[in-house]
Amino acid sequence: MALWKSSSTHLPLVGLLSLLLLNPTTTTTTTTAIRLHLIQKPTPSASTNNIPAFREAPAFRNGDTCTSRKEDIIHIVMPLDVNYIRGTMAAILSILQHSTCPENVSFHFLLVHLEPEIFSLIKSTFPYLTFKMYRFDPNRVRGKISKSIRQALDQPLNYARIYMADILPIDVKRVIYLDSDIIVVDDIAKLWGADLSDKVLAAPEYCHANFTTYFTNNFWSDVNLARTFEGRHPCYFNTGVMVVDVDQWRKGGYTQKVEEWMKIQKQKRIYRLGSLPPILLVFAGNIKAVDHRWNQHGLGGDNFEGKCRGLHPGPISLLHWSGKGKPWLRLDSRRPCTVDYLWAPYDLYRSSRVALEE
Repeated sequence: MALWKSSSTHLPLVGLLSLLLLNPTTTTTTTTAIRLHLIQKPTPSASTNNIPAFREAPAFRNGDTCTSRKEDIIHIVMPLDVNYIRGTMAAILSILQHSTCPENVSFHFLLVHLEPEIFSLIKSTFPYLTFKMYRFDPNRVRGKISKSIRQALDQPLNYARIYMADILPIDVKRVIYLDSDIIVVDDIAKLWGADLSDKVLAAPEYCHANFTTYFTNNFWSDVNLARTFEGRHPCYFNTGVMVVDVDQWRKGGYTQKVEEWMKIQKQKRIYRLGSLPPILLVFAGNIKAVDHRWNQHGLGGDNFEGKCRGLHPGPISLLHWSGKGKPWLRLDSRRPCTVDYLWAPYDLYRSSRVALEE
C-alpha cells in the first residue's frame, strides 16, 4: 500500500463546465509542479498485455483546515479493469484535484486478477496515493450471471459491487462506490458527508424515469413478484455512484438478498440489464436520496449505439459516461461528443506516438 503525501490547493469550481468547454486544458487547482516522465509499459502477461502507459500525476496536499484522524478518511471503492483503466486513472486524478483534503482519500480497487504490473502502474502514476487492491473471485458469480443487452454488463467484475462488503476489511464501515467512467468536479467530501439516516445506501434518485421498463413482462405478470415493491415508492437510481454503509450491508445480509434475485432471473428472465436490476429489486424505494448533481449519468449514450447526449440542466459535481460510449474511445476515434471534452483534461494517457516524439 502506498502512502499519500502530496499536495494541492483547492479553488472554487464556479463556471467549471463552461470554462472547460472553452479551454479543455484549464484546471481548477494550483498544483505543486513535479517532473512528468514516461511510465514504462510493464512486461506483458496474459491479463495485462493491453496496459497503456500514463504520465505521472501532479502531487496534491491537504489544506490547512484538514485533519489526519482515522475517522476523517474517505474510502472510495472502484473496479479496476485493464479495458477501463484509462478511465480509472482520469477518475482518480479528478477526485484528488478537487478534494480539499486529498491526503484523506483512500482507494480500494477490486480486480479479477491481482497483477503486480497493475500495482506498479498505479504506484508510478500516483506515487503518493493511499490504496489497496483486492481480488474479486469470479467464481462468486459463476452460474449467477444472465446474458444482458450489452456484453460489458455481463463481466464478473461488474457484479463486484454486490460483494464489496465481504471483500473489504471489517474496519471499513462506509464507502463511496464509483464506476470507472466518471469525473468528479467537486470536493468528494461533500458526497461522503451525505446523511444516510437509517438507510444502507444513498444515491441520486430519478423518480421521473419509467421504473417498469427495467423489468420484463415476466416480472410484472407474476403476481407474487410484482408485489415486491408493495409499501415502497420505487425510483430508478444508478448503481455507478453510491454511498454505502457496508457495516449495515453486512449485518443485513444484503449480498444474499441480491443473489436471490439473480437466481430468480436465471429461471424466469425478469430483467435485461446486468447487476443494476437485482440491486433495484432490493433497495429501490428504500434509499437516501442525494442531489442529482452527484450523478450526471448517461453521457455515454444508450446501451446499443452510445449516441451523443447533452448535459442535463442544473449544477454538476460528477459526470458519468454510463452507456456504451466511453470518452477515451470516442476521442481516440476522432469522433468525440461535446461532453467528452470535459473528460479530456483529466486523461493521463501517454500514447506511443507522444513517447516517440519525446
